[in-house]
Amino acid sequence: MTRLVRTTEDFWASLDLALPAGKEPSWHAFAATDLPEAMERFATEWDDLPPLVPGRTDYRVLIAAGRIALYAIEAQLAPDGAVELVAIAVDVISEEGP
Repeated sequence: MTRLVRTTEDFWASLDLALPAGKEPSWHAFAATDLPEAMERFATEWDDLPPLVPGRTDYRVLIAAGRIALYAIEAQLAPDGAVELVAIAVDVISEEGP
C-alpha cells in the first residue's frame, strides 16, 4: 500500500530551526535532496517503521542517513489515511563525518 504523505507547518518550523536559511546546508538543500526519499519511505514503508510511542501505531519515526544530514522524522497517521510529517531532528553530515 502506498500512502499519501504531506508535511505540516510544525514540520517546516522544526526543519527551519534545525537548518536555518542563510547557513549551509540550508533547509532548502535538505528539502531538495533528502526529504523526497524520506517521504517515499513513509509512503511505502509506514507499517514497517517503528512506532514513535509504544503501543501507538498511528505515530511512527524514520531515522536515516541522507546525503545532507542524519535525521529523525516523526509522523502521524491522519484520519484520512495520509501520513503527516510533524517534526524533524537533524545532524548535519560534514566532510569529517557526522
